[in-house]
Amino acid sequence: MNHARLGPWLRIVGLPVLLVLLVAIGLGSYYETNDDVVITLLLRGRTAAAPVTNLHLYFHGWSWLLAQLYTYWPAVPWYGLVLYGLLTFALVLLFAVLERLMAQHVRSGWARAGLLVFFFFAAALEHVLWFNYMRVSLLLAGAAVLFAAQHSTHGRRWSWIIGLVGVAAAWAIRPSAAILAVAVVAPAAWWVAGRRGSQLLLLVAVLFAAGSAGLAFSRSPESARYRRLDVLKSNYSDYQLYRAAPQTPADRLAVAAVQEWLLGDSTLVNEAFFERVMRPDVPYFLQHQALLKLGLTLRQLLRDYFLVLLTSALLAGIAFRQQRPVRGAWLYPVAVVLGLLVLGVVLKLPPRLALPLLGLMLVAQVAALAQRSLPRLPPGWRALGVGLLVVAVGLYGYKTLHRVGVLRQEQRGHAAALTSLSRQAGGRNVIAAGLEETFKALSPFANYDQPTNGRWLLLTGWPAPDPSQPQLRQHLAGTRDQAAALRHLLTQPDMVVWWPPNESVANLLRQYAKAHNIPPALLHQPENLYLLR
Repeated sequence: MNHARLGPWLRIVGLPVLLVLLVAIGLGSYYETNDDVVITLLLRGRTAAAPVTNLHLYFHGWSWLLAQLYTYWPAVPWYGLVLYGLLTFALVLLFAVLERLMAQHVRSGWARAGLLVFFFFAAALEHVLWFNYMRVSLLLAGAAVLFAAQHSTHGRRWSWIIGLVGVAAAWAIRPSAAILAVAVVAPAAWWVAGRRGSQLLLLVAVLFAAGSAGLAFSRSPESARYRRLDVLKSNYSDYQLYRAAPQTPADRLAVAAVQEWLLGDSTLVNEAFFERVMRPDVPYFLQHQALLKLGLTLRQLLRDYFLVLLTSALLAGIAFRQQRPVRGAWLYPVAVVLGLLVLGVVLKLPPRLALPLLGLMLVAQVAALAQRSLPRLPPGWRALGVGLLVVAVGLYGYKTLHRVGVLRQEQRGHAAALTSLSRQAGGRNVIAAGLEETFKALSPFANYDQPTNGRWLLLTGWPAPDPSQPQLRQHLAGTRDQAAALRHLLTQPDMVVWWPPNESVANLLRQYAKAHNIPPALLHQPENLYLLR
């Protein structure tokens, strides 16, 4: 391969791979939430009777593959390796799109490399540093559509295969995230490929519809109940769309259980409970929640993503000065940001959702700009833009280093707690409440429990109502009922119990024990109890 062809390959493939490795090795990798570790524990069979091959809500197909890998090679961090591989592939696709777009206007390969590094620093570094599986689904879906649309203009229909496979893989990880990402990049697909872009989007829509229909027809009644319960729980706990109106002591206990994520007892927290107690109250939401969530979303965007927003504003200004700008090019980022605000108010806008969509927005803006000749900006404007970017880069770099320090400290504390639990448990089974709080900021490339450990029955957390949990209780205690299982397991001499220092969770557990005839003394037997602070 001659030098002329080697340069683009180094920028498209070598550069993103190198940058991902530099961040992961130099700054570290940390889970943004407890979700990824919880998923890993299910896939490995640590919190289930056997490795879970169907997670019901996401990782469709992927869960079977990962569970098989963990079955045969349990010590390898397959989840982190596979998802980071997909994340790197998504970045390669985005770099390929940007390289081709910039080649029309930026002749120097070194200049294009510098701009690609800037894009990574502003819109992708956080994905490697502060990891969550949703980032992979969003970036892979958006990047696959943009790559397929761009390369189809040169008659390379093979790019559609890559695009559709990438979109399908992203949809299987998290369907709603993939759909949202495609919606954000849809205008860019049209700007880049015109009619072919529309055909590609139609195929993607058919793919989404077919996948959703397949899931709906193959879903078991147990899986369907779990899905409905997850939506109802999220509407209250995550989105504040419901207002609780408990009428009985049992209802009040159930509301407290939902607030503390004690969701495994289907006799306490179920669909009938939500229909009876949780009611949508639009006037209350608009008066007490909407403005609060809007303020929080605005502060989050301005505080955490000022560099991306400044870059977007500069690109919009350039589009506004073009002689014949692509229709809607400078209004597009306004629409995306407004959409993010609406999303944050009605649902929520965590970092794992915000930055991937903002990054895809930047690529779409570049796609619009590249369709026309760039305007000649006055020297004063250029100097002002560069100066603002230099200041913003410095501030963002400081903010990133501060975040690394916080995450490293958090990772050390959580890793020490889990290592201590694993060591004290030995080969015994564990009952835990609040343990999922120690899963945040852990490394995607490490397992913090010993392979010889017994099962972990986690009473709190979003997977508590997962269909695998009644099977785990049946495996451990001979009953699927949570209260009956606890009455049995807490009397076993080889059972390790982990209660959190969180007083509200501990108080809820005492209330739950009293309501379900679990002798309070069982929670305080020193021969069975290990409190890890």
